[in-house]
Amino acid sequence: MLTRRLALGLPLLAPALARAQAWAPAGTVRVVVPFPAGGTTDILARLYAQRLTEALGSSVVVENRGGGGGSIGADVVAKAAPDGQTLLFHNLTFSTTTAALEFAGRAPHSIERDFAPLSLGANVPMMLLVHRDVPASNLREFAAWAKAQPTAPFYGSTGPGSTINLVGEVLKRDGAFPMEHVPFRGAAPLVQDMLAGRIQFGGDQLSSSLPHIRGGALRPVATLAAARARALPDIATVREQGFPNAELLGWNGFFAPARTPEPILQRWHAEIAAAARHPALVARVEELGAEPGGNSPAEFAAMVHGQVAAVRPLVQALRMQVE
Repeated sequence: MLTRRLALGLPLLAPALARAQAWAPAGTVRVVVPFPAGGTTDILARLYAQRLTEALGSSVVVENRGGGGGSIGADVVAKAAPDGQTLLFHNLTFSTTTAALEFAGRAPHSIERDFAPLSLGANVPMMLLVHRDVPASNLREFAAWAKAQPTAPFYGSTGPGSTINLVGEVLKRDGAFPMEHVPFRGAAPLVQDMLAGRIQFGGDQLSSSLPHIRGGALRPVATLAAARARALPDIATVREQGFPNAELLGWNGFFAPARTPEPILQRWHAEIAAAARHPALVARVEELGAEPGGNSPAEFAAMVHGQVAAVRPLVQALRMQVE
């Protein structure tokens, strides 16, 4: 009976598959990463770009457009032609920056209106980190240390309104300890300043910070996710440490400009989902402490839009400013 049902369903499925396969990229495709090279989002985007190039036979190249907490690169894609030749690969900072720019009345685009979510690329835990000379192994110890300093320690983020900017302000408020914000254009330069000791506290997605953690240069004090990272099971979540308002799911994923025709969206989703299941990509993503994606556009949209809706009231309560 099951075989017969599948056989009956194939004629209905075939036209949709054929429409998705009918469109193909015309020349080079650019995947805009709204951060400098070297961070997790850039690393993952390049893994996918390589696999998509092999699968499509067309060049898929990463273009780094950092700044504005990721909003500058995102706006490039929001205003790009909806022809399938330009995609965005963003992360959870998309949610927080969107909410902060809206609150400031300076949003150049709408995450719900101007983008078509395609698929999750990977779930990557966001880690809170301290420089190795900071005598803290968890958030409570860091808070006590920060309160005891003659001047407020510095915390770095990937820009005003970014995830770590929001989290830093939540921690200051809920833990009643001082920190001064230092914005960067992306995670890679932020981590470099942390390694040099110019920034005492910051955050980074696990994939790009894991080598520094394992080498002892940076020390993780918490993960923002609801569950502990499999690669670092001894590091407690922010909720476990008494900071539930700082909890955020880490993700990286693909978007197309809104108004992109459905056959093009279908083709890109099919190719991204296939790449996410490819054994070589899966192995590399898992080595980076992440989990491959490949969910449906509807599932990805629900996840991203739900996160934005949850972040908006927090941004308003903190009255976050975007310079």
